[in-house]
Amino acid sequence: MSFDAWVTAAIVAGLFAALACTEISTDLLLLAALTALFALGVVDLKDALTGFSNEGVLTVGVLYVVVAGVEESGGIALFAPYLFGRPKSLRAAQLRMMSATALVSAFLNNTAVVAMLLPAVSDWAKKLRISPSKLMIPLSYAAIFGGICTLIGTSTNLVVSGLLLTYAKEHSLAGFGSGLSMFEITKIGLPLAAVGIIFITFMNRRLLPERKPPLDQLNDPREYTVEMVVEENSPLEGQTVEGAGLRHLPGMYLMEIERAGRFIPAVEPHEKLATKDRLVFVGVVDSIVDLQKIRGLKPATDQVFKLDVPRPDRCLIEAVVSNSFPFLGMSIRESHFRTAYNAVIIAVARNGARLRRKIGDILLQAGDTLLLEALPSFVDQQRNSRDFFLVSAVENSNPPRFERAWVSIAILLTLVVVVMMEWMTTLKGAMLAAGLVVATRCVGWRVARRNINWEVLLAVAASFGIGKAIEVTGLAESVAHGFIRMAGNSPWSSLLVVYAMTLLLTELLTNNTAAVLAFPIAIATATKLGVSTMPFVIVVMVAASCGFATPLGYQTHLMVFGPGGYRFSDYLRIGIPLDVLFLVVTVALVPFIWPFALR
Repeated sequence: MSFDAWVTAAIVAGLFAALACTEISTDLLLLAALTALFALGVVDLKDALTGFSNEGVLTVGVLYVVVAGVEESGGIALFAPYLFGRPKSLRAAQLRMMSATALVSAFLNNTAVVAMLLPAVSDWAKKLRISPSKLMIPLSYAAIFGGICTLIGTSTNLVVSGLLLTYAKEHSLAGFGSGLSMFEITKIGLPLAAVGIIFITFMNRRLLPERKPPLDQLNDPREYTVEMVVEENSPLEGQTVEGAGLRHLPGMYLMEIERAGRFIPAVEPHEKLATKDRLVFVGVVDSIVDLQKIRGLKPATDQVFKLDVPRPDRCLIEAVVSNSFPFLGMSIRESHFRTAYNAVIIAVARNGARLRRKIGDILLQAGDTLLLEALPSFVDQQRNSRDFFLVSAVENSNPPRFERAWVSIAILLTLVVVVMMEWMTTLKGAMLAAGLVVATRCVGWRVARRNINWEVLLAVAASFGIGKAIEVTGLAESVAHGFIRMAGNSPWSSLLVVYAMTLLLTELLTNNTAAVLAFPIAIATATKLGVSTMPFVIVVMVAASCGFATPLGYQTHLMVFGPGGYRFSDYLRIGIPLDVLFLVVTVALVPFIWPFALR
């Protein structure tokens, strides 16, 4: 190997060690490694920045805006219950989530699927009181399981099909006039998807970490009493309390229902909801945010609808009343708080005490924590005010734009059809969809910009640059040929080595790069042995997509890294056994489905 190849190997080894042994964020470590490679002259400026102009990375960034439109309009909340349901156990939850994700991912781009389902799975985990770390890696893996089931399930399959088509034309091979058929890969993809889902479902307790307590929000000492009203023509009308999901909000419970002047305490799960029911909840602020996002519920105070700003442009804000607050001792109704501050009080917390009065009758005291609905600018305006000790916004608390839900879903489905029919590239379709969700006010531009996960984009972009260094220095080729020399003249052992080589490249580089590098070596190996190229082509296609042991193996792994609270070692613990399992199953089945014998 060249000197630059040895330098690259040393930097990559140091990167892996840092990822495994430190708490430094993944994007910073990847950027540091890329900086070192550029500073030492291993890669030039063009190669170092290749990831920052890569179509796949740009597509991920734009998809965040599309997903924000679906989420902020309540579109995700509409279909999530039908997609995931309400399983009774962790194992059932993982099985339901992975099966649904794999099915969707078979016909959609993996990255788009994970971007779309991330917020839904996060909310679902909270409602089920399951740690996100038990679901996020399975979400990413399930998207890959589905992706290997059809030709369009992942870009890697299309890349390999294109390489095969080119090779077939150059060598006048019959039977590959248009590349592989839509469901050719399904013959091996479906068994692998089933094996992967079963493996994770039954090994999750041993191999998946519990990085975050699932109910850490319950440690919040501020307990609010908040009143919500069932709107007219609400989808909640006629549903039971349990069926509406109002008994599954962590850190909150339904204390009573007021119906036409009659109070129903100790509400039973089978109690049916009616229009204009006033529901009194007691709980922490995170669950009040969840209440705000339930279609058909609205705050009981009419003051909320008298603010001169549309509700979706507002957010929830917590403000602690100071000793110099001008309305001390007055009721909220008497204080005319809305007029004075252009904000509405929807709940009050006081030293852990439960306030049973209606919101307008509560007498304000110093030290009260007010939960307000207001413009985000309220925080900047009142941050240094003597009226409040502390003012802070509650993250992701904008009320959804439910009237735009079907618009956002229609835009998303149109994007899916356009990309599937190949009328536009994924990037062009995503950019058009992102513009539409903002133009149709499914999401405000400030919220759209805030929903772009820059850490993930930087990490993915930097990983492309590092992969380019491994490629241009000859390190990848040296590793690949070293593997092939180990195989000897046995088709079975050669197939195993080609899979292992491609898998290693996938874990170090990007999936498509690994496929491009491994394809000619796999073809050369089949030709040298005098056997059919198809088993080797299929093995490259599977191994290039199925890298599970590092966050770098697939960009969806990096997307779930933060939301799951993972460490680098978590991927090694579950990914290595899964890598080995897929290797064994693929190498064992492929020669029977696509025989070595030349036709």
